[in-house]
Amino acid sequence: MLHCSNGPTIPFSAPADSKGVLTPEDAFVGALNTCYMLMFIWAAERLKIDLVSYACDATGYVEEHLDRTSHFRKLVLRPRITVRGCTKETLERALKLAEKYSLVWQSVKAEVDLKPEITVESG
Repeated sequence: MLHCSNGPTIPFSAPADSKGVLTPEDAFVGALNTCYMLMFIWAAERLKIDLVSYACDATGYVEEHLDRTSHFRKLVLRPRITVRGCTKETLERALKLAEKYSLVWQSVKAEVDLKPEITVESG
């Protein structure tokens, strides 16, 4: 069990035994995903971007070694962002600010690849 400082208790398991329970590896990828999302929302508010929707898929790629150790070699975030009446430059600035201020992103040793899909609605 993981007891979080803000209250929740979450069951954890090793990947081979997970059976629907959160694994540390999934939590690691999820931490990057949610931290980046929160920082993007913060940046959008700061830059007065009319954010219509945000959803993001995240994938972690693990490299296995001959000595049976492994590490994340790459993490990919694929945010699908819809905004209204925003310039490309302002949106790119928000993406960069989110990266810069994401504590988890800045703490990750592996390569992080951001592949946003942007929709700009007129408005």
